[in-house]
Amino acid sequence: MSDDTRLADLQRRMADELAAADDPTAALDARLLLAHVSRLTETELALKANEQVSAAIVSAAMTLTDLRKAGKPIAKIIGVKEFWGRAFRVGAAVLDPRPDSETLIDSALAILPDKRDLKLLDLGTGSGCLILTLLAERPNARGLAVDKSRAALRIARLNAHRLGLRARASMRTGDWLAGIAGHKDMRFDMIVSNPPYIARDELSTLAPDVQFFDPRAALDGGADGLSAYRLLIAPAMDCLNEGGYLVLEIGATQAEAVSGLMQSAGFQNISVRQDLADRDRVVLGQKQAQKTG
Repeated sequence: MSDDTRLADLQRRMADELAAADDPTAALDARLLLAHVSRLTETELALKANEQVSAAIVSAAMTLTDLRKAGKPIAKIIGVKEFWGRAFRVGAAVLDPRPDSETLIDSALAILPDKRDLKLLDLGTGSGCLILTLLAERPNARGLAVDKSRAALRIARLNAHRLGLRARASMRTGDWLAGIAGHKDMRFDMIVSNPPYIARDELSTLAPDVQFFDPRAALDGGADGLSAYRLLIAPAMDCLNEGGYLVLEIGATQAEAVSGLMQSAGFQNISVRQDLADRDRVVLGQKQAQKTG
């Protein structure tokens, strides 16, 4: 491109190259990438469409376009993904927050009172999108986020700082409930998790942007996709306050199996919630209060 390249020209070139590479959202992706590299909002891109851009911006924009053409997800390129109306930092160490997981947030908020102190626990927190969203929506709540990946926890801490939630969000390196179960002072009103639930022999069938760019540990659910659920459901009962809830994201075919594991662990009021595509997406169960008298 010549030195008199306009923003609109550059955006059109990026979109054309992405479309030629079979990117189904080429126009949107071009706009997001150009906004990132030019440090302009999408509205500013439109308002300044006829302004000239420097050769450095053209070069940087085309470099990012090449990454997208190679299949790298937009969020992994620009380092940010929106979830429940908030921007979360992401990176190679964490799953990108997905719209499907907003079903868990919706399910959790429906049963979380908004005017009392609450203690929440997020297992395998990744970017922290679940626990931090719940804390942001429930100002009286405090939360603990656990992940065995130190790199993931660094991203979760960054997101807590960015969202002004660091004072109410604790972070801890750990493997599910190890070091938590059995401690009487570690009881929670709600435990949430989006554990790995892809069966190992299905990993190779995932879309390339997931298979090659999301951390394998956050995807691999063992031989049948249920390994993490077997590890966390029974111990979770001892980590909940009476009346507390366990809320789990699941794969679309796992509702019966996960519900069965909850029932075997003694959970009551077990129910399944569907996502916007009407697929089973969340299973929740309650620890019943002990009867007195």
